[in-house]
Amino acid sequence: MSQVMFDLDVLRTFSTGIALGSFARAADKLGRSTSAVSAQLKKLESQAGTVLFRKAGRGLELTDAGETLLAYAHRMLELNDEASAAMRGADLQGSVRLGLQEDFGETLLPAVLGRFARAHPKVRIEACVARSGELRERLELGQLDLALAWDVGDQPLSPYAERVARLPLLWIGPRTPERVEAPWWTQREQRAGGARQPKSTEPLPLIMLDAPCPLREIVITALDKAGVPWRRAFGSASLAALWAAASAGLGLTVRTPFGLPSHVRVVDRSTLALPALPQISLVLYRAQALPEAPASRLAGLLLEAVRQHVQPVVLPMRENPPLETRTRAVRHGNAKLPAPVG
Repeated sequence: MSQVMFDLDVLRTFSTGIALGSFARAADKLGRSTSAVSAQLKKLESQAGTVLFRKAGRGLELTDAGETLLAYAHRMLELNDEASAAMRGADLQGSVRLGLQEDFGETLLPAVLGRFARAHPKVRIEACVARSGELRERLELGQLDLALAWDVGDQPLSPYAERVARLPLLWIGPRTPERVEAPWWTQREQRAGGARQPKSTEPLPLIMLDAPCPLREIVITALDKAGVPWRRAFGSASLAALWAAASAGLGLTVRTPFGLPSHVRVVDRSTLALPALPQISLVLYRAQALPEAPASRLAGLLLEAVRQHVQPVVLPMRENPPLETRTRAVRHGNAKLPAPVG
């Protein structure tokens, strides 16, 4: 039996369509017609020798085999692009100074730095982990070339900044709910269960970063507006310490779903009568409009890695071309795809 050789060009179309949330947009980005994209997807199923898509409402979703192939496609394209960059930038030299918030240290930094170092071994990297305000200040002082940070406002960004994604703020608690302080948890559940239940007087135990922290004001304002009593149960300058406190059941904290550790989980706010929270932006800041080659290359890898973490989950495909639909959720890893919205 002959060995199947997957076409990297087809895999790129496959991966790009899912990442963009639309194969019509993928066709436009890759400079192809929608009929050519449809032909590529048929070729991919033929090469795979199994069904990669199944009907879901008026569209299609990935089968288990499709999800498996998508994971391999990411790896194969990453290796291909890394090899290409290594050949083009084998002589790239210099340094790049990168700033990140703690959320991205374990989630993005190892993979991005590993790829960059293998492709550009002569480039020196200096990394700084700090809060968003400090990172922006260091950019203005010329101490950083790039910074990846949260932005809680909707004001115009600096000229060299790029809004990468908008993610929701969520209530976060321990993996096991019984570890949350019982009086508060029980009373909040009773209050949420119906109007006849007694009103909770036990304040919400709140876990937050020490000031200055923009999220503190957002959370406190939302709680006060909703009439939810609260108290400061734990504070720290370290995000890792907040995760530890939340895991131990000292209370609830607030963060985006990006980079949540395994020992905490998103809490269903409706079951505890907690207020909804807004979205915040993830922004890549550049010190200058046209960065030096090392900074430009590292920025590209960062953007690619971030978008893989927050890419749309729905494969946008109708029965016949053009291939296009809208999405319902945000994808992490290779979670199953929900049905497309018609």
